Amino acid sequence: MTVKRLAFGGDYNPEQWPEEVWAEDMALMREAGVTMVSVGIFSWALLEPSPGVFEFGWLDRLLTLLQENGIKADLGTPTVVPPAWFYQAHPEALPVTKDGQRLEFGGRAAICHSSDAYHEAVTRITTALAERYRDHPALAMWHVHNEYGAPVSSCYCDASAAHFRRWLRDRYRTLDALNDAWGTLFWGQRYTDWEQIRTPRRTPTAGNPGQQLDFARFTNDAMLASFRLERDILHRLSPGTPVTTNFMTALSQCGSVDYWTWGREVDLVTNDHYLVSEAERTHVNLSMSADLTRSVAGGDPWLILEHSTGAVNWQTRNIAKRPGELGRNSLAHVARGSDGAMFFQWRASRYGAEKFHSAMLPHAGTDSRIWREVKRLGADLAALAEVAGSRVQADAAVVWDWESWWAQGLEWRPSEDHTADERADAFYEALFDRHLTVDFVHSEADLTAYPLVVVPALYLATEAAGANLTRYVEQGGTLVVSYFSGIVDEHDTIHPGPHPGVLRDVLGLTVEEFLPLRAGEKVAVEGGNATLTGDVWAEDVKLHGAEAVWRYADGPAVGGPAVTRHALGEGAAWYVSTRLAPAALEQVLALAASDARLPERAELPRDVEVVLRADAETGRRWVFVLNHSAHEAKVPVDGAGDELLTGDRVASRLAVPAGEVRVVRLDP
Repeated sequence: MTVKRLAFGGDYNPEQWPEEVWAEDMALMREAGVTMVSVGIFSWALLEPSPGVFEFGWLDRLLTLLQENGIKADLGTPTVVPPAWFYQAHPEALPVTKDGQRLEFGGRAAICHSSDAYHEAVTRITTALAERYRDHPALAMWHVHNEYGAPVSSCYCDASAAHFRRWLRDRYRTLDALNDAWGTLFWGQRYTDWEQIRTPRRTPTAGNPGQQLDFARFTNDAMLASFRLERDILHRLSPGTPVTTNFMTALSQCGSVDYWTWGREVDLVTNDHYLVSEAERTHVNLSMSADLTRSVAGGDPWLILEHSTGAVNWQTRNIAKRPGELGRNSLAHVARGSDGAMFFQWRASRYGAEKFHSAMLPHAGTDSRIWREVKRLGADLAALAEVAGSRVQADAAVVWDWESWWAQGLEWRPSEDHTADERADAFYEALFDRHLTVDFVHSEADLTAYPLVVVPALYLATEAAGANLTRYVEQGGTLVVSYFSGIVDEHDTIHPGPHPGVLRDVLGLTVEEFLPLRAGEKVAVEGGNATLTGDVWAEDVKLHGAEAVWRYADGPAVGGPAVTRHALGEGAAWYVSTRLAPAALEQVLALAASDARLPERAELPRDVEVVLRADAETGRRWVFVLNHSAHEAKVPVDGAGDELLTGDRVASRLAVPAGEVRVVRLDP
């Protein structure tokens, strides 16, 4: 989508309020500088109060009001919550859990995506909306469903089992191929008839990992088929209007969706992100989510469609944002490629499950800090309108694969203390602290643009992925791989030969045995002038071309290689066989970054991020500097330019007050 200005606004649910409140909303939206709102997302019961009977009057009046006030609509298809009458007629459309319990109506997203009745009802409401509003001047884009996979993705009912069997037939063609892929000779699980295959419900002990991995793929595909059904209706009836659905790429928030597949299906990638509010450095996870979302978009501009002005309502302890954090968080998304900042929601709800969720217009009203910061953000986004459509320039890449994450998360792995998302978080934070902007990539993607590629957790690695990473290093790249990577193929079957499977050649080593550590146990690794500390994991590593840079000084692998480097072709591959403490991991990455000839940027203070957006067509460049620290930061700038939020002229060096953001348009 070509965006002429940065989007600013949030989810708007005026149906929860008397219509006399709507006029006040319009006036306050104009005061705040709102440019777009998301409407109709949870309104199916109002729009279709009984099957095939539509009442559009209130939505007609709302869209007209928005148009008259210069505000665009991100118009939702309300298919995330079918009405009570639908479930009364089709209780079988409610999802069934892994334990065989059917969930009830009363929350949201209680959907079996294999239900024919659901798809029929979805087709009817989506068609009616598209036919009525396709030419409405307020319509900016279509918003299908809401947060697929949250909070329910998998359904284990009989309809899902039948759908799963059809999906498996398409994938494997024959039962022999399926039995081979799932390794069903183990524990006597072999199938002799397709009808014997069911969804992987709760079993007495660990279930078949190949079946569970394929069911995760099937679940992703079933949700994607539901999205495509609506998208195709909208494309046919409302051509030229972008269609999206809001992702949740933060690894802690929605793990059932493979966003690499979804990113190719939407016209504009949008994302919802909520801080893990008790974390010490919430801005690091925010940046990681933004970088991952931009990467899912193929580097194109994307849009943060939901985040919060303050506290959310669903975490164990819902920590409020501190003064200035609202705007700084929002502009961090913009710095990393979002063409705007949207929130949940416009006006705080008085009732329902989210009544304690913050909003642009809080319960405290306009005489509040949040409202004043919302108005300031609206002005700041207006001042930054020219960055819309530009792209972020990255320094390095992190390999991430949702299918590998699903596989690693199955039962009976060597240590429950090792998780893929924890390693991804740790490596990303170390790169963030080196002031490197990161793209995320799939393991089989083209890596030639990146001098440094980091693999924090790739338990499942295909032959193609191994060849791709090997070729990358041979052609001059620098690779860093963490332990328990390259172990299994796409069926969760161990690669032949010693670990790490398809990564043996590029790393120049083998792993004879995994040596997970006891809870709280630590190991020391020595090399050069530094002794590093690790925990959780160790390995018995044998060198086959690689050199040991650090060795274990104690623990179960004492004397053996702990951190290695393998010169291969024109490049080098590093391997880290234990979970290093953050400062230790940063030392290893410093050496790898030196191999990759990346800049040190040691003059930049901690918790100050510097990100570059550029427009290839015009040659214009913008430097975003976000100071998350409690002290003023003085940051070198590559040249001179105009600071867009203050109007100051900048030459070579920029002072950024504590908690503030500055954006410099560099001179040509």
